[in-house]
Amino acid sequence: MAEALDTLPPELAYLMDNVAVLVADRGDPPDVLGLYEGIPLTERDEYGAGGFTMPDSIHLYRLALCEFCEDEEHLSEEVLITVVHEVAHHFGIDDDRLTELGWD
Repeated sequence: MAEALDTLPPELAYLMDNVAVLVADRGDPPDVLGLYEGIPLTERDEYGAGGFTMPDSIHLYRLALCEFCEDEEHLSEEVLITVVHEVAHHFGIDDDRLTELGWD
């Protein structure tokens, strides 16, 4: 996961705001590879106003990723794709746009 995050352009990583990246065994449903939970940057007009705001989160699901991939090389590629996909949601990019960009 750290390698995938390190591939993000520094300008993009710098813009990530109040987001934690976490690894868990499984999500719900159990075959989901990753999940973004939070308020995308494009929707943060009053984000955190008036008090403490919990960070957004990007979850990567280790067992689902391992089961989805044939080998270690495929796993590295899929972790990168999943990280990019979930970071894109943090920036307000939806699944349809990700598909248009070739990240499906």
